[in-house]
Parts: sequence; structure tokens; C-alpha cells
Amino acid sequence: MKDKLIIFDTTLRDGEQSPGASMTRDEKVRIAKALERLKVDVIEAGFPAASPGDFESVQAVASVIKDSTVCGLARALDKDIDRAGEALKLAKSSRIHTFIATSPIHMQMKLQMTPEQVIEHAVRAVKRARQYTDDVEFSPEDAGRSEEDFLCRVLEAVIDAGATTLNIPDTVGYSIPQQFGATIANLRARIPNSDKAIFSVHCHNDLGLAVANSLAAVMNGARQVECTINGLGERAGNASLEEVVMAIRTRHDIFSCETRLDTREILTCSKLVSSITGFPVQPNKAIVGANAFAHEAGIHQDGILKSRETYEIMRAEDVGWTANRMVLGKHSGRNAFKSRMTELGFDFSSEEDLNKTFARFKILADKKHEIFDEDLQALISEISFHGEEENIKLVALKVCSEMGETPFSTVTLRVGNEEITGSAYGSGAVDASLKAIESIVKADAILALYSVNNITNGTDAQGDVTVRLDKAGRIVNGLGADTDIVIASAKAYINAVNKLNSADQRCHPQKADV
Repeated sequence: MKDKLIIFDTTLRDGEQSPGASMTRDEKVRIAKALERLKVDVIEAGFPAASPGDFESVQAVASVIKDSTVCGLARALDKDIDRAGEALKLAKSSRIHTFIATSPIHMQMKLQMTPEQVIEHAVRAVKRARQYTDDVEFSPEDAGRSEEDFLCRVLEAVIDAGATTLNIPDTVGYSIPQQFGATIANLRARIPNSDKAIFSVHCHNDLGLAVANSLAAVMNGARQVECTINGLGERAGNASLEEVVMAIRTRHDIFSCETRLDTREILTCSKLVSSITGFPVQPNKAIVGANAFAHEAGIHQDGILKSRETYEIMRAEDVGWTANRMVLGKHSGRNAFKSRMTELGFDFSSEEDLNKTFARFKILADKKHEIFDEDLQALISEISFHGEEENIKLVALKVCSEMGETPFSTVTLRVGNEEITGSAYGSGAVDASLKAIESIVKADAILALYSVNNITNGTDAQGDVTVRLDKAGRIVNGLGADTDIVIASAKAYINAVNKLNSADQRCHPQKADV
């Protein structure tokens, strides 16, 4: 029997720390449910002490996830641990992940603590976390630049205090595989009680080595890998879940462990995270990129036709690439629509929700002959459920764009119960339309990102637009999809403004003062 490799997903926590990758509570719940279907072992839902919004997000995820452990992050501070314990109270299976820095530069410059004080805080934190759950993870922050002798002392002490998982983070992406693997092996060999805890790794991709470092650690005894969907994360990102998992699965001849993941759900998770965060997946991205299983060279195509194994080391079907081909159209019935949405992981909480979404589907089907799963995912991203009605809605849009003339747009919005019309000139049809909207809503926010991607192929494909607004540290992503790019852009901008005006007054994690 092979060992089990625990997959710890931190898309909702570390992934959200990517500049601009802000998620609402409901978006976090949607991603968490997708991760649960993927059979991720541990879902790190957030940092409850960071803000009331983060607390509510962790609490919401904890209340709905049943088949994965839900984890909350906490500094080695009583208030952080208590906050995490409270947020996780409803979880069927919970974990508290506490951390403190252990590298000389962090202890001296950031914490201003002696090594003995750091050990004292680490032990106290683990003991306090054990009051809330038996599943406690400890991380020595910046372990990659910490002195090995001191790491051994800290880790031995926290195991004695009750830590069940020891996570060794390469916080700044400084390690290289051979050295990082040796570090894991040395720690396991030198710490007297190392057999009483699972060793984990959390690698960043600053040198492009996050996955390589993670795999090197696994080969040296680590049995948990912390990673994110699409490699999302601050700076250059984290280890990519899909790459780690498929490397372990594909090279089972080398790795003496295996995961429990249903890899057929990988692509769906990837597309969902990309849609919500507004971070497109590059075409040549391993596993989930559009070109990952495409063969252009004649010699490759010839080999594939004769035997798939000549140029493919894994099947596209195994990561979900063929599961997205079911086609719906304007003649598709309500039951077929509901069934496909359920297969994609979208559960309707009421008949009203189903009817509202089905009506939007019919409108789209009149514009577009074939509706693919990607279209359905975009459709669901536009609709607010759980009683959260949008206060601002697009009623009408007219734009005049002619070569040699300045584009002009007139937009009518329903704000509450009132219809308001605004007009503006712009450098293009989109610019004019967004300026016309701004003349009405007066969001007064910085447009930090405007991104357009095609959802499917063909000239009738929907355009998927992401608008990122930054207002006094609050960063929100607005999403809009339509066969008309100008309308999609207007929808995205309005969606972002509605989020700015929502009750979720949460600063982006990178700007939160904790």
C-alpha cells in the first residue's frame, strides 16, 4: 500500500493574496464546493482575524463543507487563534494553522524577539489551538532561510505541545529542489519525535521552482503539499495543485504515495477560479492550459494517431478536458439545463434561483446557437443568489462608433427603483460606455484592470470581461459576459460597482491592517 499524500489547498487564503484576486464570501463558498468535489483533503478558507469579512467567509465555508477539512490561518497570538476557533465552530472537520517566523532576519527585524521568545510563543499558540480542535498545524515562517538547529528545537517543542502537522514553508521562494528535499530529510531524521507529526511543505514560485521543490520534499518524506489552483498566489504564486497532483499520479513509478483526488474535476476548478479572480490561464500552462493537449507539429500528430502514448504522458480526459463538450441550445428544456448545472456543481437553493438562471440561459441561447459548459459557468458568475439583489442594473445601452469620429455612448441604469440615463464620449466604444456609467454611479474608484477573454471559439463566442476596481484599499472584481463585448464590459463594471456598495466592506488581504 502506498502512503497517502494530503493535498492542502490554500487558493482561498494565499491565492487571494495575489494582487487583485479578491473574492466575495459567496465566491469563496463556490470555490470551496468545487474543491470538495475535487476531493481536496484540507481547504484553507482564510485568515479569520484579518477582518470581519474574512471571518464570515471562513465561517460560511465551514458551515457547508462536509467531506474536506476546513482550515483557518492564525498568527501565534491568542486573539488570532480564538477568532479562528470561533469561525470554524460549525465545521464537520476543522484545523487551525498557526505560524510564527523563525529566520534570523524575521525574528530580528520583524518580530523583534529572541529565539527563546519565539519558541515560547509557538508552544503557547499550539496549546491554545488544541482547545478548539485536535487537528493543529504549525508553520515556522521563512523556514527556507532559518537555521536548521533552531528549526529542530522549535518543531520538537510544538510537537510536544500537540501539533499534528508541521509545515515547512519556503516563504520567499528561495530554495532549490536538492537543498529543500535535504532539509525535509534532515528535519525528519534529527527531530526525536518527528514520527508523531505529518511533515508538510508550502512553496512559492519566485524562481519558478515551487512544484519542483514540493516534489523533492515528497520524495524525502513530506506527506502533505500546500498548493493552489492554477498556481495562484502572491508575487509569482504558489505550487500549482494540478501540476503536483498529476506529477504524482503520472510518475507512480517514482513516488511512493498517492492522492485521493478526483482529477476529472481539475479543469472545472481551474476555470472557476480563473473566472472569479479575473486571472486568465496562459495557453501553455501545464495540465489546464488550452494548448496542454494540443499537437501542432506533423510528426507529433502522426505519432498520436498511431498511438496516443507516443507524445502524451497522460489522458486529457483524466483532468476533465472532454467533460466540457455537452452542448445545450435554445430548444433545451428546463430539466436538461438543471441537470447539467448540477453536474457542473451549481446547486439552486430555490425554484426562484433556477427560474432566474434558466431565463438568462434562454436569452443567451437566442444569441448563440450552441451553449457550452464554459458559457454556463460564465452565466452563473453573473447572477447573485441568496437574496443579494443588485442595486444597480443595466437597462439599455446605445453606442455610436464610426471611423474618424469620437465614439459616444448613452446608458440607462436602474438604480434602486429609479431609471437614470447618462452619456459620454470616449476613446472607444467601451471607454465611452464605462464613462457614461460612471457619470451615473460616481464610484470614484481606480480602474486597476480591464481584461477580455473569449469563453469559447467562434465569432459568436461570448466575451468574458473582468473589471477590477480599487477604492481606498478595497479591491473588487466585476465579471460580465455577452456576445457583445461592449455590453459585457458594461455588465462587468456595474457588477464591480455593486460589490463596492455591498455590505462586505473588506480590504484586500494584502492591504488589510492586522
